[in-house]
Amino acid sequence: MKKSLNWKWIAQCAVVLVLAYSLKLFYSNASANDLQWILAPTTALVQLVSREPFEFESHAGYINEDHSFLIASSCAGVNFMITVFVMLAGMRLLSGWKKGIFWKVIPAAAVVAYLVTIVANTTRIAIALRMQRTSVPSGWLDHDQMHRFEGIAVYFGGLLLLFVLVRAIEAKNRKASFAIPIVAYLVITLGLPLANGAAARGEFAHHALLVVIPCTIAFALVAVVAHYKRRTS
Repeated sequence: MKKSLNWKWIAQCAVVLVLAYSLKLFYSNASANDLQWILAPTTALVQLVSREPFEFESHAGYINEDHSFLIASSCAGVNFMITVFVMLAGMRLLSGWKKGIFWKVIPAAAVVAYLVTIVANTTRIAIALRMQRTSVPSGWLDHDQMHRFEGIAVYFGGLLLLFVLVRAIEAKNRKASFAIPIVAYLVITLGLPLANGAAARGEFAHHALLVVIPCTIAFALVAVVAHYKRRTS
């Protein structure tokens, strides 16, 4: 007998995608004033960690005392938050596709994504501020490229760490594939910008390279570990 479609699961997938796309659309046109709900707590933590005061300037963002560092709307980390939300909700949806999941999982994933983003963003900004103060040599990368690479390292590393923690804590996700966080990261950071015409901008190719390299390394490491486990089992 042919099984009927699980409409609850389909509806939940649709809700997750609509929420992710809506937030992405909002962020694409948002100013620093619109993003105070995430910039304010992030800046408060940055001040606590760096012991450096920041003041809010309308439509610009939070700027430090000597006006050398600005936490602007582009520093809000909303794309990372969307990625975390999609990953967390996606893990639950993939493990519960037969019956669907509890609806409360979706807002819970959004709350966790928000909190994780503030922590990850604080880490990224604090490191960037430290790098600016110490003039860390970057070799073949200029200052802007080094700043971008540092952000990718923190965000992608944080995403993988969160995935490992969730997989270890939740029994339903013990066998979840590492492809989930990697694909989610690639779709949000490269797929959506490409769909919006980012390829026409010259700097996108270099940004894409910086994103693809760690993702490729992660895929390779996962494949090596999986192969080793099969050989030893």
